[in-house]
Amino acid sequence: MPLSQEQIIRFLKSVHPYDALKPEVIAEIAPLFEAWEVEKDFSVYDVGEKLPGLFLIYEGKIEVRDENDVVVSHLSLRNSFGERGLLRDGIAVTSARAGEHSVLLVLPPIPFYKMIEDHEAARKFFDRTRIEKPRESNLATSRVETLMAHNPMTCAADATVQDAARIMREKGISSLCITDGDSLSGILTTRDLSGKVLAEALPVTTSVDDVMTRNPITLAPSAIGSDVLHAMMERKVGHIPIVESGKLVGIVTQTDLTRFQAVSSAELVSEIAHARTAEEMAEVTARIPQLLVQLVAGGNRHEVVTRLITDIADTATRRLLTLAEEKLGPAPVPYLWLACGSQGRQEQTGVSDQDNCLILDDAVTDEQQTGYFADLAKFVSDGLDVCGYFYCPGDMMATATRWCQPVKVWKEYFSGWIRKPVPEAQMLASVMFDLRPIGGHSDLFADLQETTLKAASENSIFVAHMVSNSLKHQPPLGLLRGFATIRSGEHKNQLDMKHNGVVPIVDLGRIYALQGRLTAINTRARLEEALHSGIISKAGAADLLDAYDLIAETRLLHQAAQVKAGNKPDNYLLPAELSDFERSHLRDAFVVVKSLQSAIGHGRGMLS
Repeated sequence: MPLSQEQIIRFLKSVHPYDALKPEVIAEIAPLFEAWEVEKDFSVYDVGEKLPGLFLIYEGKIEVRDENDVVVSHLSLRNSFGERGLLRDGIAVTSARAGEHSVLLVLPPIPFYKMIEDHEAARKFFDRTRIEKPRESNLATSRVETLMAHNPMTCAADATVQDAARIMREKGISSLCITDGDSLSGILTTRDLSGKVLAEALPVTTSVDDVMTRNPITLAPSAIGSDVLHAMMERKVGHIPIVESGKLVGIVTQTDLTRFQAVSSAELVSEIAHARTAEEMAEVTARIPQLLVQLVAGGNRHEVVTRLITDIADTATRRLLTLAEEKLGPAPVPYLWLACGSQGRQEQTGVSDQDNCLILDDAVTDEQQTGYFADLAKFVSDGLDVCGYFYCPGDMMATATRWCQPVKVWKEYFSGWIRKPVPEAQMLASVMFDLRPIGGHSDLFADLQETTLKAASENSIFVAHMVSNSLKHQPPLGLLRGFATIRSGEHKNQLDMKHNGVVPIVDLGRIYALQGRLTAINTRARLEEALHSGIISKAGAADLLDAYDLIAETRLLHQAAQVKAGNKPDNYLLPAELSDFERSHLRDAFVVVKSLQSAIGHGRGMLS
């Protein structure tokens, strides 16, 4: 199927990142593309072959397989492939086959390298590495959309000042935006009511239109905090409506600025550490969503955000343990409270249940175990629930007798799971390998962790079962735009960024830790230790770390956007909410995870 230059240029203009290039640049690049017409099952390239260039699908479908011949991606119209190998050493890291009659545009290596060198849009699109861009999370540099109050209270211009005053009193606010439909026509503040109505003894039936400030200064959601500060100082105002495309979308007040500055993990930790009840703590943990928004808006890396949020849960747990001992008296024997799951890995986000357990000194009596420690576990777990860390649906909590046991029983648990890795044992071992001490005597866990890791890593059958169990969570790769979305139910057509996004990488990190007897609990720390220990190759680790960063960051950005919109954060993302650029990078990240799962599933710990 011969293609004219006009057809190629027109096609490139419809594909990112070429659509971001100047017309004259596209005209220069277009003649460099070769058109390949291939039939079904044609081998475009195989693993280990020198790549002829970057491929762009003009027509048809391409199936990408890893070195174990496992399908990792289905590509179609406008999808690119081959860039990962080109950017590494020019050698293919996957194989590509035509799934049907296809037409491919091929840009040779030298023009490809020159394109990404000369044009930032192309460089950003094809270079999958994550560049560290640390930014300080502060008021002056944060975007207005993270500061503003959404859905501001409004009233019509023909309302009376008494009506307006009643609304402000009932809602506990100091201003009202005056609107005509979605458009802003003015603003009324408590200062207007006191200075223009009360001071002039105007009747309460006076129209808002007569005393409001017309055409107030406004800002866009894309403005930054310093714009707000400067405008307030220059105009001597305390309220600035936020308008986008002529529509009122929010308002920023001096109170919002004060609240923003006050929300920090250190401040929340301090307040929780001095709280006297779970209810007092709950008032503090209710501010975690705003902290999430602030940290994400400030450009903090995902592992920093989740670490700071987890620190708050740790502090709440330790404070509840202290309050429990004040109520119940000193513990009769040493104990250790541990967290597992996302808290154990220090990876909590805006959505979290509680996963915890108790390890007791072997001197504990049955009466103490079912009495004092059962009461302590209930006090702490109930308190965590009040704070928003809801009860574990699977009852993986210290309140369950099974998970409140002396050291000798815990040793029997781990020994039994390793010796006989039935499905339940695999599941429990996966959870318990993420244990992290929170409060109490940590020495109760030290020997247990070391002994268990040694025994587990030496049992090849157990490791094989754990590997198999870890592969149950698959990245959401499919035919529809490269993604396999949820097929039915409340979250139909959405991506589960937890179970199909982050969890597959968490599982890989746990397997690497098991194989290398690594003591790190945090997923990113496990991946880094696996690299340094030689469990995973340098290239494989770089790919997986980049993929993990992108997936985890996308999940946090989604949750922050939900909080800003006034909704509860969750893990379900509509692919349509992503740009072509974001979809392409996310799909490639999932392909990397799929490839590493395939490698470890075939008995290979490394990705070449």
